[in-house]
Amino acid sequence: MTLAPDSVRSMFDRIAPVYDVMNRVMTAGLDGRWRRMTAAAAVRPGNRVLDAACGTGDLAIADASAGATRVTGLDFSERMLERARRKAAPGGCTIEWIQGDMLAFPFADATFDAATVGFGVRNVADLELALRELRRVLVPDGRLAILEITQPRGVLKPFFSLWFDRVVPALGKVLPGGSAYSYLPASVKRFPPAEELAALLAECGFADVRFTLLGGSIVALHTGRAS
Repeated sequence: MTLAPDSVRSMFDRIAPVYDVMNRVMTAGLDGRWRRMTAAAAVRPGNRVLDAACGTGDLAIADASAGATRVTGLDFSERMLERARRKAAPGGCTIEWIQGDMLAFPFADATFDAATVGFGVRNVADLELALRELRRVLVPDGRLAILEITQPRGVLKPFFSLWFDRVVPALGKVLPGGSAYSYLPASVKRFPPAEELAALLAECGFADVRFTLLGGSIVALHTGRAS
């Protein structure tokens, strides 16, 4: 199942009220820790940071807590951004929330020292273009960290397949707007495995690309620097 960009935007508008709750449920509360790891992998004190596909803002806030002095959170869902704006930024950091598209950032080249994306690249219509846009807006040697659901592997694969194919969509149906979570299993299956995403990052201008599997292999944290 592939959704058009406008359909994806509408879907995220609908699930905005339950997005944070579903993240906690789907990850057994580990998503906050993973976001802090993502921020720590990319952000250095004093950095200007872009959090692309920022959703309700949790990763942008983690970037601020990691020492950024200015964070720009960008998302194409206004309802998600409404939730993000209600959250307080850590002292000493300015967070600006902007509605925009990862495929055409409204920023000049080399604007940011670091960029993060949490559970967002899986939903773009053109993954390669999104990665090249991330490269474009980073300064030379700027750091990128991408946190994303990946295709599970190993002995836990049957459990995770049951969880995402059956349990998560069922949970979503009992929450207002949560029926959109039936889209999740298809989006994970369509997304490149961790090794392929690492190779694509290298093709799009990132060096020192590495990834770490988290949560028993259900999530991958990719890092690289703009070369």
